Amino acid sequence: MDSRPIGVFDSGFGGLTVARALIDLLPNESLVYVGDSGRYPYGSKPLEDVRGYAHEITQWLIDAHDVKMVVVACNTASAAALDELQRTYDRPIVGVIDHGVNSLLKVSESNNVGVIGTVGTIGSGAYQTAVTAADPNVRLVCAACPGFVEFVERGELASDQVRVLAQRLLSPIVDAKVDALLLGCTHYPFLARTIAEAVGREVVLVSSADETAFGVRSTLVANGTLREGTPVPPVFLSSGDIDEFARIGAMLLGPEVKDVAQWVSTGAAPTEVSNEE
Repeated sequence: MDSRPIGVFDSGFGGLTVARALIDLLPNESLVYVGDSGRYPYGSKPLEDVRGYAHEITQWLIDAHDVKMVVVACNTASAAALDELQRTYDRPIVGVIDHGVNSLLKVSESNNVGVIGTVGTIGSGAYQTAVTAADPNVRLVCAACPGFVEFVERGELASDQVRVLAQRLLSPIVDAKVDALLLGCTHYPFLARTIAEAVGREVVLVSSADETAFGVRSTLVANGTLREGTPVPPVFLSSGDIDEFARIGAMLLGPEVKDVAQWVSTGAAPTEVSNEE
């Protein structure tokens, strides 16, 4: 048994889909979640900047909470930094890209699949590389979807504006007639209904969250580091407005998001300030 927490981070709210899957699958584990909403979106930033953010948050999770594992619950950060993080730190670092690809290829019957993500994720070629490595015979079409993250971060999930944007950005996916579409950003499952309306209900939408949670459990079992005993409430931190994070986070994830602490990027050890009255 290892009672240390699991660290999870994302550019904002998107990684809450992964946190939700981890809470459901591994209820005895303790989570520390950092939503870097003060610097979102990652997808439009240079990958070198995102790599720096990923190192800073990972180091902080280790120094401040002695986490036993870090889950990079952000596709852009996984594309930019996962390999480097895994080489740098002395504990398991898990990303979302390979787990998402595995799930995508399992559900496709035609080997004609799509991936959507941020400009940074799609531009990095990470999904193209991962799909080719898994099965070079798969036909893959990718589409960047700038703007989706911002709609989710505002809690605007079904407006006319986001529907129009989805129809425009997802037209290459529709034209390619894929039978499975990977939501290659952890924010996108919150827009699943809008995305499904744009691409057609016959297209299977795949989220990497559940597959990532299964991967985390497999790693914990293999390392003998599962936590036993009474469940511990998760800890949530945000580098942005903590009251807004608490409000939107509770709407997206559920009642587990209560008190949110302030995470301040200082280049050293950030401070925590609770929003609890």
